[in-house]
Amino acid sequence: MLYAQVHLTLPAWVHDAVDTGRVYAADEDKVALAVELSRSNIEAGTGGPFGAVVFGPGDRVVAAGVNVVLPQSTSLAHAENMAYMLAQQRLQRARLNRNEAGEPDGRYTLATSSQPCCQCYGATIWAGIDRLLIGARSEDVMALTEFDEGPLPADWIGELQARGIEVARDLKREAACDVLRAYGQLGGRRY
Repeated sequence: MLYAQVHLTLPAWVHDAVDTGRVYAADEDKVALAVELSRSNIEAGTGGPFGAVVFGPGDRVVAAGVNVVLPQSTSLAHAENMAYMLAQQRLQRARLNRNEAGEPDGRYTLATSSQPCCQCYGATIWAGIDRLLIGARSEDVMALTEFDEGPLPADWIGELQARGIEVARDLKREAACDVLRAYGQLGGRRY
């Protein structure tokens, strides 16, 4: 028998960790939430050291995600992808920043604890975000853990900017690296 549906879930603690009514006006606050989710994910033993949050107009949380690749048995369950999919389901549209008629509908931001890998980079191009806020760099991820982030275009930031996606890096980088370091010291891919 072939499976005809996919069902992915976040750990239950995520719902209590995110205040959807709060305004996260500063970029650093947005990334700090993503980093805190990544930290909580490894502390709870529910996944890898990555967190991501989609913010909509008004700087409020639309959806959050953490890495649940191993618990959910799918390589697609990266934090960014989980946040994108949950935001798209919540808004009932595949491109977050476009309404049903395909017209612009506010600015959407993804804050992520670490730079998107090659898979999440591709998803970022199509998700319909206007801004990408990044904590740790991919070289941090690969130096502090055993993850392989995969290949990106040489000018990956330029490629995103050419598609209208503004990129800001190194926000809360040290805090994000602390989480990666803690995960690496646990012996790697436990989750």
